[in-house]
Amino acid sequence: MTLRDLSLDAREVPLGGLRGVTVHRTLPHRGLPTVGPWCFVDHFGPTADPMAVLPHPHTGLQTVTWPLAGEIRHRDSLGSDVVLRPGELNLMTSGRGVSHSEFSVGDLSVPMHGLQLWVALPSSQLSGEAGFEHHPDLPRAEGRNWSATVLMGEVEDAVSPATTYSPMVGAELRIVAGAATIPLRPDFEHAILAVDGEALVAGTEIIHRQMRYLAPGRTEVQIHTPAATTLLLIGGVPFEEDLVMWWNFIGRSHEDIVDARSQWEAASARFGEVAGHDGQRIPAPPMPEVTLRPRRRTIDRLPAPD
Repeated sequence: MTLRDLSLDAREVPLGGLRGVTVHRTLPHRGLPTVGPWCFVDHFGPTADPMAVLPHPHTGLQTVTWPLAGEIRHRDSLGSDVVLRPGELNLMTSGRGVSHSEFSVGDLSVPMHGLQLWVALPSSQLSGEAGFEHHPDLPRAEGRNWSATVLMGEVEDAVSPATTYSPMVGAELRIVAGAATIPLRPDFEHAILAVDGEALVAGTEIIHRQMRYLAPGRTEVQIHTPAATTLLLIGGVPFEEDLVMWWNFIGRSHEDIVDARSQWEAASARFGEVAGHDGQRIPAPPMPEVTLRPRRRTIDRLPAPD
């Protein structure tokens, strides 16, 4: 399959429940389920609605939480209890199974704003141990008119301490007004999300919340911005494994998802318990009345070339 550059619009997704907020989701996109191992990108806020997410489960993935404003208390079934602040990274690896909760804390008059991303775990890690990492200090790279805070992987000589299981990169880019040249790995595919403002990415404009997908083969990308702008860069070697994604689970088959859902509903030890919620948890929705199939890239379902 020949890959090509594409612009992707975000879709609004109401998360409902106690959280009661709407996020703007660019991955997975119909026909483009992944960028490298990145399989889920939600941009939330700025919003006056506080985050209030009761315990819920995950399998087959890593959650990457990057707040831009507001503070979030993370608690999980591993016993972690951490307040996450802007400029800090939370990384939770589900392995075979984990559960966690997220609630706004601190000054609730500050609008919540941030990014929640998932990374698909390779098959070798699907039955691995769950883990949690909090990284308050992350490395930075910089060049003319740009700087990067490296969340995952590396940019130039700046290497994140966050654990990865596939070749990948994730970074917050700060671009001042003007032109910037960002180094890329040619064996990676990449995507750039306009977190605020707008930008010209390799000559194509993306506006607030849009994402520009860049096919492998580039050693750099030119970015022009009319004003200081924050962008998100993600990428990695194209992920070749089949992914079956449903609710908060990633597996390789319909049966994987059915099994995970059944064990969550049965309060199995697989997902443990998150302290401090008096047994409250988010129930799994009913399974769809169809067999879940892997999400695959399909050129005929992607947007038309620019």
